[in-house]
Amino acid sequence: MKLLLLSGLGALALLVGYIRLAPTDAARWHIDPFVAADPAPGGARDAFQADIAPSQVLTRLARVAEATARTRLIAGSIEEGRMTYMTRSKLWGFPDFTTFEARAGQDGQGADVAILARLRFGSSDMGVNAARIAAWRAAAGL
Repeated sequence: MKLLLLSGLGALALLVGYIRLAPTDAARWHIDPFVAADPAPGGARDAFQADIAPSQVLTRLARVAEATARTRLIAGSIEEGRMTYMTRSKLWGFPDFTTFEARAGQDGQGADVAILARLRFGSSDMGVNAARIAAWRAAAGL
C-alpha cells in the first residue's frame, strides 16, 4: 500500500513538473486571432471595435496583461500589432495563452480588435479564459 501511494505521488510530481517545465513554442501560440480556427473547448474568442487607435488598444491591454499575476509576454509587441501572453494557473501552473491584435478600423476610424485565449493542456478551463478576456477588456476600458 505504501509503495502504491509513493508511486502515485511520484507520478503526480512528474506530471506537475512536466506541466511547469515543458518548453513553449511561441510560434505555435502567436497566431492571428482574426483568422485563427475557433478555439477548442476551454478556449475563447472576442472581436470588437474600439474608438481609439490600434496602438492605444494594445498599450492598454498590455498594461493590464502585465499587471496580471503569473502572466508574461512570450511573443509580439505593440509595434508588431499583436501580442501573446502566457498565464499560469496558481495551483498547478497550467499555461493558458492569450493573443490580442488591433488593426486600423475598416471604416478608417478606431481599431478592429480580436482576442483569442487557449489552454494548452486538458479540455476544460471552467470558463477561466473567457473570464480573463472579459476582465482584461474591462480593466483596459474597452
